[in-house]
Amino acid sequence: MASAADRVSSSISLAKFSQATDLRKRLWFTIGALIVFRLLSYVPLPGIDPTALGLLGEQTKGGVLDLFNNFSGGALKRMSLIALGVTPYISASIAVQLATSLSPTLAAIKKEGESGRKRLNQYTRYGTVALTIIQGYFLAAGLESFGAAQGVAAVIEPGIMFRIGAVVSLLGGTMFLMWLGEQITSRGIGNGISLIIMAGIVANLPSTLYNLFESGRTGSLDAARLIGIVAAVVLLILFICFMERAQRRILIQYPKRQTRTGMQADRSHLPLKINTAGVIPPI
Repeated sequence: MASAADRVSSSISLAKFSQATDLRKRLWFTIGALIVFRLLSYVPLPGIDPTALGLLGEQTKGGVLDLFNNFSGGALKRMSLIALGVTPYISASIAVQLATSLSPTLAAIKKEGESGRKRLNQYTRYGTVALTIIQGYFLAAGLESFGAAQGVAAVIEPGIMFRIGAVVSLLGGTMFLMWLGEQITSRGIGNGISLIIMAGIVANLPSTLYNLFESGRTGSLDAARLIGIVAAVVLLILFICFMERAQRRILIQYPKRQTRTGMQADRSHLPLKINTAGVIPPI
């Protein structure tokens, strides 16, 4: 079912955008919320030495942490208040959705309509809190031990107090992002959590493009390989768009009915998306 913002935007052309008061409010609210998200990614955890953390990041550049760092918009590398991003919320949401297929009790709650959806959302929030506490503790402890192994004191005063402070800060940051995503969904445009993830990925796009073309300009990356990378990215985007829009149309034949012109049978089709799972499997 389309959201309120989708219904409003579908009925308004660009020429009438200045007259679309509700759509403009939703758009500016979404932009403002994403700006707040980006600003929070630069607020470090208490007890972190930003200079030493930068040196530690350079030593571990190119590892698996860079992949998770891209999803958080660089917040993980800077160890900000939102270093975990919305990952705990997504994990808890997927776990609750899977549980509704395995547990008859949760399946019955899911069928209760709006009240059931609210209860499942509350369970998702509880799961988010639990996962954030667990992931936050291991992240703080790992930062202490990994920094010591690399000879870099990224934590000013290691110990249990730092870990507790880090867990509380990360929990507050993740819960705020979860609330911010819900506000974008209800008062902005589109799905809030998806927009936050997209904003985190897109935030690193300018620097990635700059490094790519700078490598081509300096000669460290030859022109043929540079063109091949750009072509591969364009083809990949086109393929993703094709798979996202592709559908199998199942013909539906209705019984014949009497009309003024005689017996006629109505025809329609049921569109089935090829990629029904969406982005859930890779997440």
